[in-house]
Amino acid sequence: MNMLTFYSCVPRSSATNLNPSRAPSTHCNHHCPPLNPRSITTVKSTPQWSPHTHITCSPPLQKLPRVRSANVSSLLFTKEAPRNLDPIRFPISASLVRCMHTFQSLTSSSHSLLPPIPRKPNNPNLRSPIASNRTFALKFPVQVCVGYRIVMDRLEAPARLMIVSDLDHTMVDHHDTENLSLLRFNSLWEANYRHDSLLVFSTGRSPTLYKELRKEKPMLTPDITIMSVGTEITYGNTMVPDDGWVEVLNKKWDRNIVKEEASKFSELKLQAETEQRPHKVSFYVEKAKAQEVTKALSEVFVKRRLDVKIIYSGGMDLDILPQGAGKGQALAYLLKKFKSEGRPPVNTLVCGDSGNDAELFSIPEVYGVMVSNAQEELLHWHAENAKGNTRIIHATERCAAGIIQAIGHFKLGPSLPPRDIADFSDYKLENPNPGHELVKFFLFYEKWRRAEVENSEIYLASLKADCSPSGTFVHPSGVEHSLSDSINALRNCYGDKQGKQFRVWVDGVLATHVGSNTWLVKFDKWELSGRTQCTRLPLYAGSGRGECRLALPPFMERLLPSLEPETYRSWAKALAIAPSEERYATKGTAVISSKIIGFQGSGVSVGFTWIRVHQTWYKGYEAKDDSTWFF
Repeated sequence: MNMLTFYSCVPRSSATNLNPSRAPSTHCNHHCPPLNPRSITTVKSTPQWSPHTHITCSPPLQKLPRVRSANVSSLLFTKEAPRNLDPIRFPISASLVRCMHTFQSLTSSSHSLLPPIPRKPNNPNLRSPIASNRTFALKFPVQVCVGYRIVMDRLEAPARLMIVSDLDHTMVDHHDTENLSLLRFNSLWEANYRHDSLLVFSTGRSPTLYKELRKEKPMLTPDITIMSVGTEITYGNTMVPDDGWVEVLNKKWDRNIVKEEASKFSELKLQAETEQRPHKVSFYVEKAKAQEVTKALSEVFVKRRLDVKIIYSGGMDLDILPQGAGKGQALAYLLKKFKSEGRPPVNTLVCGDSGNDAELFSIPEVYGVMVSNAQEELLHWHAENAKGNTRIIHATERCAAGIIQAIGHFKLGPSLPPRDIADFSDYKLENPNPGHELVKFFLFYEKWRRAEVENSEIYLASLKADCSPSGTFVHPSGVEHSLSDSINALRNCYGDKQGKQFRVWVDGVLATHVGSNTWLVKFDKWELSGRTQCTRLPLYAGSGRGECRLALPPFMERLLPSLEPETYRSWAKALAIAPSEERYATKGTAVISSKIIGFQGSGVSVGFTWIRVHQTWYKGYEAKDDSTWFF
């Protein structure tokens, strides 16, 4: 059982008489200051590894109030623990852990209430330990995964739907220069699924290339990210690593021997340094030689008694991983975690296009979609291994559009993206929710500025009718306006983005019930603004790493197989014409209330009233001119 250790102000003689299952400080006659996360300090590491993580606090000495319950705000923090104090241990309840994570998420302190999990110094995959000292300490076993807990604790029940999707040519269509299929998926997810479901990106990209893709494409923030062909699992926007997965992969893995043996094959060309990871060694190999090289390598590793896996995908990528690694094993590991807590997802949909996605489809009881543009290697695997499986389909739509198609085909939930709705005045949602309301408003805002809706006072009057008469909008610059005035200002920007590359999307929409009919909604709002509709040549990436392959004339395409990877990338860089585009983003909160028709307690919600909207600039994405940001 997980144990929480803390020091009580109770003398030794009194401490022994307390029930260890209760907070011992109910007998304390001192005054205990409430927890201040800003007072948390880091203790310098010592060479000796400790199996626990410690939080130490250094508030000024003062009289301590009586502690009435074992909650976060009543834990005892003193500058120096007196010598006559005994550590008291009691089981950590799920509610206490959830309370601590919630407290952390609600504070804007740069310090974390729950510190990093300590790691052994002789393991390069583990962080430095935080040593114990005589100040007050909270101790958490190494097995606690902070990122996992934060992700899971926002869900009140098992995830209604978990989507596990590859990125390049599955979620992200490099042919879709306007990113419309991705934006359609974004609107569907944020409006209908974000609040009670999980989004997992499973990619062959390394963390470096994954972050580059996020800067290039209007992607949502996933709850969980599986990278480097299933060898790395991280949680949330801050990408907290899963150390338990690292320990699993360390078994029977020797990276040095793998590199030594692979270097003897002249057909293999080492990929960029960013693609070489602790549990993944990656090469390029010509398609014609891939099968022969793979077979020979396998025989060599068997002789060296290494338990490894070789994956060929994308027509050029060859990855060597621990046998326990891979996209499928990473997903199985996560599902096992969920099941151990009694919270497995109600439905899981896996999505892919290439050979390294095949493992995802082999997980029992999941639904699967191979997008219409799936590569030959995945289709061949399906024909040999899962042809009769009715839970796996080959979509007729490309990339993210194929994922949306699969949601509807398997009846996993709503499958009409709000972005596909031309006129919301004619569309009635069966169960209105705050996320849908937010997505709907910003889609109208985009269409208004692109002149894709009529310049009519009826639209503005409808927006005002959905706002409280005393409603306010705090601009990212800090200036406060009434919501009515802010809507009136939209008259000045109608059609100013017509014929230009201008898109708006929201990310991370999470609503919290703060009153009987009132919601606090947190969200990130993004704007992509360019001078022309699109000036980038169509791209095609056969590689699971997202290597740029330009859609070239046939005679140039025939030259590609003979090019060295570095030469190939130089071609792509020289021929790609980057559009002149800029991104702006804000972190926002909105307070909205339900419009109820009927008697109190049994009324029906027919929409929402906006009470307050507050936005602040996202660091690094501030607009150069505040006057160009209307909402």
